[in-house]
Amino acid sequence: MTHTPIRTAVVGYGLSGSVFHAPFIAANPAYSLDVIATSDAGRKAQAQERYPGTRIVDSPEDVLALAGELDLVVLGTPPATHHPLAKAALEAGLDVVVDKPFAVSSAQGQELIERAARLGRVLTVYQNRRWDGDALTVKKLLDAGTLGDVMRCEASMERWAPEISKAWKASATADDGGGLLFDLGTHLLDLAIQMFGPAEVLHAEILARRPQEKADDDVFLVLKHASGVTSHVAMNVNSQLHAPRFRILGSKGGFVKFGIDPQEPFILAGGLPTDGGYGVDDPQYYGTLEIDGVRTPVPTERGAYQEFYRILGEKIADGGAASALPLPVDPAGPVEVLKLIEQARALA
Repeated sequence: MTHTPIRTAVVGYGLSGSVFHAPFIAANPAYSLDVIATSDAGRKAQAQERYPGTRIVDSPEDVLALAGELDLVVLGTPPATHHPLAKAALEAGLDVVVDKPFAVSSAQGQELIERAARLGRVLTVYQNRRWDGDALTVKKLLDAGTLGDVMRCEASMERWAPEISKAWKASATADDGGGLLFDLGTHLLDLAIQMFGPAEVLHAEILARRPQEKADDDVFLVLKHASGVTSHVAMNVNSQLHAPRFRILGSKGGFVKFGIDPQEPFILAGGLPTDGGYGVDDPQYYGTLEIDGVRTPVPTERGAYQEFYRILGEKIADGGAASALPLPVDPAGPVEVLKLIEQARALA
């Protein structure tokens, strides 16, 4: 069966809108990229050049004024705007994708879930790192039981960024959704829950090392999962020597993986999700499996951010909120992530 394309607007055309959303929507025939909202003149020009058939408007309010001509709104705006904009879009009769963090509090996230259910709208959260090649590789190893009973998972996302590049990040406090815990931390906590189940925070170090940082830029958390696994998660933009992306210790073996997922840099370099090399890891960054002292390279699974919009498109085409098909990300999971962030801040 063929369906009328899902008429879509992307609100915000910074890194989120230009790299993580618009290219995947434009590449998927289940969607039409009808509107992009950005107030920045340079980004307007870039968007119009790349998507000449797309209408470029100034603001989220301009998008909401076009609600009758749209089906789906994607919010790639600063975190403090997620709750009010998602609420307004749902009330306007639109399905909504909210980039992470879902909101700046678990209460806000839960309120949006309840509102979407009451209005019969689709609501999901863009936790794209579930489709990182390294995360898919770890999932494959766990599903196969290759590592045995996992005792500890260490996961990190570290960078060297001594200057804050975005104006809103430079001024945002934790109350505004600023800082690394709301940024990279939402990815790491989401993956920890996805891999090992519900958890609570046992220990938290939340630091601001850069002089201009108003929230946090160096975070280390210890989680205890109900499954018995301990997770150590670290996020840091003050690191010139990066820790492994994953190090997992189990009763049968261990796995370690360095390097960053190649999907974001591929798109930033001008590539498309439909290109043959998209999502393919460089063999020099393959992980290592060690069992009984024998080390074996493990080819990285191909990254697949396009899966998010494939699953969402099938859900909407099948009847949206009334469909039994799964969401790409059930927003209840990101609410649990926000609860862990709240626990961590209470401990630090």
